[in-house]
Amino acid sequence: MPEDPIAHSELAALTRRFEEVSAQHDREFGIIKSDLTAVRLQIGNLDQKVEALDEKIDRNQAQIIELLTQLVGRSPEAG
Repeated sequence: MPEDPIAHSELAALTRRFEEVSAQHDREFGIIKSDLTAVRLQIGNLDQKVEALDEKIDRNQAQIIELLTQLVGRSPEAG
């Protein structure tokens, strides 16, 4: 059976289109993966900041409790 040049041409065109789309998807996946890594780093930084704020809040609350405890029993005019 002789080779069909039209079929070969169509097959070559489809192969090129598939390879182009595949390459585009690979690039897009790489971009998404990179963005995801950046988001993970930002979340890690935010977690550290939240922990630091929690510690600061705990210290401030302890100071407030200490000051309030010292004020218990004093008259308002004692200052």
